[in-house]
Amino acid sequence: MRIFALLLTSLLLFACSSQQLSDYDNKQPQLDLQQFFTGELEAAGVVIDRSGVVTRTFTVELLGTWQDNQGVLEEWFVFDDGEKTTRTWRITDLGNGQYTGTAGDIIGTAQGRSNGNALHWVYDLVLTVDGTEYEVKFDDWMYQVSEREIINRSKIVKWGFEVGEVILSIRKLDPKPSLQPSVMNDN
Repeated sequence: MRIFALLLTSLLLFACSSQQLSDYDNKQPQLDLQQFFTGELEAAGVVIDRSGVVTRTFTVELLGTWQDNQGVLEEWFVFDDGEKTTRTWRITDLGNGQYTGTAGDIIGTAQGRSNGNALHWVYDLVLTVDGTEYEVKFDDWMYQVSEREIINRSKIVKWGFEVGEVILSIRKLDPKPSLQPSVMNDN
């Protein structure tokens, strides 16, 4: 009986300790997905297995474009073992901090909500590991920490159990200078 009570208490504490989007009310800088994910960006990250060991590292080049409330985010991944992959997100800004997104390896539609400096995405993804495909759930949190940087933490869940995690830092690159020479007035 004691073990049952301890297990129940642990589960209740765990359930109460999950972060909520409301935890980020008024946190700055305010995350504006369209503004941040426009132009060229770069990222670096790690994949962590369920025991906490980093199993892979990777870099990503990103390019975001928006027209009205429709965005396209292209991603080019290079992993430490030489593997290269791409993903193209198609994102819709529904207003009021609500977003949807699709990509080739996403099952159905990703659902996202933002508040303050945070964005929470939830989606199912086909993940290929050693040539085998697995359907997993991503519980994806982004936190804008400066005007030019977001920290992204994604928990990978299978059958209700966390089986891994991805952490990456995304940086907005400075716009390239204009190729047109400036015109100087001689006074």
